[in-house]
Amino acid sequence: MNKILMKIGKRTVGPNYKPLIIVELGINHSGNLKQAKKLVDEAHKFGAEIIKHQTHVVEDEMSNEAKKIIPSHTKENIFEIIKNSSLSEEDEFELMKYIKSKKMIFISTPFSKLAVDRLVKFKVPAFKIGSGECNNYPLVEYIAKQKRPIILSTGMNTIDSIKPSVKIFEKYKVPYALMHCTNIYPTPTKLIRLQAITKLKKNFPNAILGLSDHSKTIYPCIGAFALGASIVEKHFVDKKTRIGPDISASMTGSELKILQTAANEVFLAKGDYKGPVKEEKSTINFAFASLVATKDIKKGDTISKKNIFPRRPGIGELKAKSFYDILGKKAKNFIQKNTLIKLKDIF
Repeated sequence: MNKILMKIGKRTVGPNYKPLIIVELGINHSGNLKQAKKLVDEAHKFGAEIIKHQTHVVEDEMSNEAKKIIPSHTKENIFEIIKNSSLSEEDEFELMKYIKSKKMIFISTPFSKLAVDRLVKFKVPAFKIGSGECNNYPLVEYIAKQKRPIILSTGMNTIDSIKPSVKIFEKYKVPYALMHCTNIYPTPTKLIRLQAITKLKKNFPNAILGLSDHSKTIYPCIGAFALGASIVEKHFVDKKTRIGPDISASMTGSELKILQTAANEVFLAKGDYKGPVKEEKSTINFAFASLVATKDIKKGDTISKKNIFPRRPGIGELKAKSFYDILGKKAKNFIQKNTLIKLKDIF
């Protein structure tokens, strides 16, 4: 049994537990607390366990040069997008309280040291680190020093650029998860590359694995469960007619519900034992074959391909696999056509 696990609040996460679905509010609330609460209500209605936010302190997060950078899926520069979509510390604290009042867990992604400090003040049970900060090792270390479980997205990074962050986590002995991710909004299906999850598993055997998905559908998340993902994260919205840079990569409440069912079903289905299970015994009896006389066989006749062949059911002493072993042997007794051949009948 795989003993890798982490605790986020009262929720245990790991390969031996039902996969966790993280509902990502991100900036889909457009900086409006009322809208953020509306999204929380919708997620709660469909059974969300953990709501994740993004904690932005823009002046500590970006330089003025960010005002020149316009993401490919937007028309505004990134500085203005984040500034206009962020919640103040007071509003974010109110959002956290609202989430906790509904018995859900609040976590967030800090994008700067001041954002980390805010979340420490909030006493969050875990941190999420975004793909853009995966190779920001000073910030990664600052977060690791807080001694809380960390979920790290690894989009836009290589195995080699992930290694220093993992080394930091292990230095500070914090439980961690690594999330495969593609940072295109929305991500074309052919660029999702789910098998990268298995590469993370091979290179980081102590990590819990997951997928942070930015595609238009929930299908990649379902596929990730089958590949061993213990966590999937996806942006959330109450309706896809909303305006915002992440809306096209977001799931709705009905999709969340389907994803929860898939998480349960795939988790139950992913065992790796290859062999018959005891519950198949009755099927084996009628589906397998036993050796049968295809014509009357007289005492002393030679057993050959002309007088025996495997036929159902599989309840005989001599199974189909014994066919070649008894060719050339002699019949000790008369064997009637279309009856099972017994050990006492041959020598």
